[in-house]
Amino acid sequence: MNLFFLTLAGLVTGSNAAVLSLTPDNFDSATAGKTVFLKFFAPWCGHCKSMAADYEKLASDWEGHAVGLIAEVDCTAAGKPLCDANGVKGFPSLRYGDPSDLQEYKGGRSYDALSSFAKDNLKPVCSIKNIDLCDDAKKAEIVAFQGMSSADLDAKIAESETKIADAEKAFDEGLQGLQSTYEKLNGDKDAKVAEVKASGLGLMKAVLASM
Repeated sequence: MNLFFLTLAGLVTGSNAAVLSLTPDNFDSATAGKTVFLKFFAPWCGHCKSMAADYEKLASDWEGHAVGLIAEVDCTAAGKPLCDANGVKGFPSLRYGDPSDLQEYKGGRSYDALSSFAKDNLKPVCSIKNIDLCDDAKKAEIVAFQGMSSADLDAKIAESETKIADAEKAFDEGLQGLQSTYEKLNGDKDAKVAEVKASGLGLMKAVLASM
């Protein structure tokens, strides 16, 4: 009976003890030297619960791998700072790659899709720790950044993040404009339909049907 309730609890939360859970306390040590595939989730999220079993199976496949790491982050608990730092807004949000430069995964969420992607992408990638894998342009960029002071890097990062925030703000404002346009067009359409019907359309159809 206890086993039943433990299993049920795992299904309800969308999390599973078999998948490594990351927080700010263990993130650096767990991901050091790894190419990662991470699931950012919320326990109440229906889609998170739906993919939990497949994600657990994927994590089991990669357990102990020298390079690839499958893990998850609970955005409602101790992992929330990691979710905030990576701009996670919807759940589940899957990210992959260099732990310090995660990319958004936009593929399927079935086991087969996730497994295929992991096999193709969880390999050593260009990074600070694997600079030998970088092309000349990326190496030059890394060297240039390494030559900057912490203050200058902080300023440059803040500038870039402001640009992203501005882009998201412009998108949200544009979306609101589209919503307003949609509401006006829909209102105009409804008014026109009502006007036409009130002009005798129904009576004309009734007369025609009676002939």
